[in-house]
Amino acid sequence: MRYLHEEASGPLKPKELARALDVPHADYAEFRRALARLEGRGKIYRVRGGRFAAPRDLGLVIGRLQTIESGAGFVIPDEGDEDVFVRARDLGTAVDGDRVTVRVDRRERRGPRGSVIEVLERAHRRAVGVFRRGRGVSWLEVSEPRLGVDVFIPAAASGEAADGDVAVVEITDWDGGPSPVGAVERVLGRPGDPGVEVLAIQVGYGLAEAHPPEVESLAAELNERGILPEDLEGRKDCRAQRVITIDPVDARDHDDALAVERLPDGGLRVGVHIADVSHYVREGSVIDAEAWERGTSVYLVDRVIPMLPHALSSDLCSLRPDVDRLTMVAHLEFDDSGGVVRTTLGRAVIRSAHKLSYEEAQRILDGESTPAAEKDPELGADLRALLDASKRFRARRRERGSLDFDLPESHVVLDDEGAPVDVRRRERLEAHMLVEDLMIAANEAVASWIIEQGVPALFRIHEEPNPEKLEALQLLAAEFDLSFPKRNARPRDYQRLLDAVKGRVEEPLVSIQVLRSLARARYATTNDGHFGLASSAYLHFTSPIRRYPDLVVHRQLGRWLDEPASARDVSKDWLEATAKQASAREEMAAKAERDSIDLKKVEFMERHLGDEFAATISGVTGFGLFIRLDAYDIEGLVHVSALGDDYFVHDELKHQLKGRRTKRAFRLGDPVEVQVVRVDRDERRIDFDLVT
Repeated sequence: MRYLHEEASGPLKPKELARALDVPHADYAEFRRALARLEGRGKIYRVRGGRFAAPRDLGLVIGRLQTIESGAGFVIPDEGDEDVFVRARDLGTAVDGDRVTVRVDRRERRGPRGSVIEVLERAHRRAVGVFRRGRGVSWLEVSEPRLGVDVFIPAAASGEAADGDVAVVEITDWDGGPSPVGAVERVLGRPGDPGVEVLAIQVGYGLAEAHPPEVESLAAELNERGILPEDLEGRKDCRAQRVITIDPVDARDHDDALAVERLPDGGLRVGVHIADVSHYVREGSVIDAEAWERGTSVYLVDRVIPMLPHALSSDLCSLRPDVDRLTMVAHLEFDDSGGVVRTTLGRAVIRSAHKLSYEEAQRILDGESTPAAEKDPELGADLRALLDASKRFRARRRERGSLDFDLPESHVVLDDEGAPVDVRRRERLEAHMLVEDLMIAANEAVASWIIEQGVPALFRIHEEPNPEKLEALQLLAAEFDLSFPKRNARPRDYQRLLDAVKGRVEEPLVSIQVLRSLARARYATTNDGHFGLASSAYLHFTSPIRRYPDLVVHRQLGRWLDEPASARDVSKDWLEATAKQASAREEMAAKAERDSIDLKKVEFMERHLGDEFAATISGVTGFGLFIRLDAYDIEGLVHVSALGDDYFVHDELKHQLKGRRTKRAFRLGDPVEVQVVRVDRDERRIDFDLVT
């Protein structure tokens, strides 16, 4: 590949390439097979005359397709080129998630535009939706994943599916006609049956709840074996310390725990204990291979799809109270100003003294009596010391410009059958911030140590914002009489903007726009810093039960502790592949989680048809107004056709729709009263009308 791109004068035939690369005659057959593999992966490209060339030299880009609501899409290159915009009519048979070859046709002001010329790898082997049977023809109205196409089903391939069933279809032919062709694999149930729609999301995203039998078997074997005396060798014994976990009330996988010591000079030493998953999940094992494929645990609205089998994630690795557990620990010493002045990393064994929910921890911090506080009178003092350390660190973090979002977070309350009975805004407590701050401190400390030792690892990077998005945010800020730089904005500028709207009616709107203006964080093998945290080095160390990159960091730390030189021998190619895989799986998990929550929000609003709510305009487009209810974290649309007998003109700069005749204007942030007039589960859409 390097020769074709950097040294060859043009496309070359296989024999010409073999001669140029001094491939022995005896190896030529294997060389041809290697070329075929590279071609299949899109790494090299065959042109006229059977010659091979590097794709970039032919104006071709290889990457993953990401579609948008309009039907168009962007190809995210495998290698760090610009994203390529592709119009809907130029996608061919490619759908969201496919790995494709795109030909760059022209360069526009916003970047390159191209056409998909080949699908290299299909992202979806299955689709979920509603089975429809017509006269002599059957098809699947696909709901998961959002492919934008129906799947044709031959009569002999419809199985036991009846018209209207929610079914899983295996796609057997993507390219045989205007629609893909498939066969019914199984029927999930009828629309509206308890749990069916969330199950459809799960299956549509390819999320297998059960692990392969060989994975479950090995995990059960490890769990049954438990902790042996030899497992404790070389570990710091922290079982006598007061170590606590603080998690959601329904959490089963406790992968972090905290302990605190007061130092003679007034400082604090915090022990951040993280489950030592790497001790059990050995590199190359069947558990490891499955964890790599999954990349992350997925938290749907009513179920968890764990990265590791329950025998590990909820038992042997989980830092449950009153049992011995193995950890990797970062001991962080904080000075009075919140700086981490010393970091000590190592292996430990703990016995968690308390399993606290965030709510119980907050009650103890507030001085209230709880069963845990009554049982252990010193618990409150430790929690307050941990809060003190976190506040010191948070203040220092804010000084350097780290962003602190306080966005409303939805919590959908379900009944025993999975039906939504309430959609609450989850309160962000001091106890939440305590854990968040100390986990960030540990992640930064480990990242700094990794860099100092020259150990390869996966970093969590967050690049600087796109200049166009900066300009859009500056215009929005100006609409609310706030200042924000048009270019070269730093994290501190974002935080000043967030602080300026704190407590104002437009706070959630500006916070969301700030979030949308930022790049998406991802994993990488190089340390490019974290813009949002204003951090020079950051990685993920604190959740190896549910994130594969954390497990990679733990293994590198373990190698260094055992034999420093071995930590530098890890394959860079494997790390690169793992960074891409983890980033892609994280994005997929976020979409699935968001879809499951949106589904339940729509289901919840079905019982509120005709009801009226106070709300706020959260977005303005040419086709209408996005409306966010004040009582719930729920958003819907008032279509422009429902605004009255006038023509409304969209002013992008002022974020408003204004009537030509009446001059009535609807602006971003305006309070309104709305009525729920339509709910569509299939589209996950809620329509409002304004109450005049």
